[in-house]
Amino acid sequence: MMLEPNVIVLYVDDIARTSQFYQDLLGIKPEEASPTFHSFALSNGMNLALKAKYSVTPPTEAKSDNGELAFTLDSNQNVDELFVAWQSRKIDILLPPTQAPFGYTFVALDPDGHRLRVASIGKA
Repeated sequence: MMLEPNVIVLYVDDIARTSQFYQDLLGIKPEEASPTFHSFALSNGMNLALKAKYSVTPPTEAKSDNGELAFTLDSNQNVDELFVAWQSRKIDILLPPTQAPFGYTFVALDPDGHRLRVASIGKA
């Protein structure tokens, strides 16, 4: 049996605020929405879920800087264009576009401080 993850769950402080952020970012509505859980079905078969921190069992004290959601694009130009779009939407930017060993990238933050990395991997 091959075990493959198919859901990424982010623990959030304000589920309504963070859900609206991801609705705007992804351009989709949650497939499932309750007061403590929202789930977005992504076109690649994965789901992105948001879980209210106060409802997590067992309780967590995890900080949100333990990882990142990564979005890969086809070109450096697309990375720059998305960077400008996110700046205009007042999304917090942690790292402006820069060349890294793996590719061209920038890093933003969602309302709960989760890192959102955008990159063109090994592409010009």
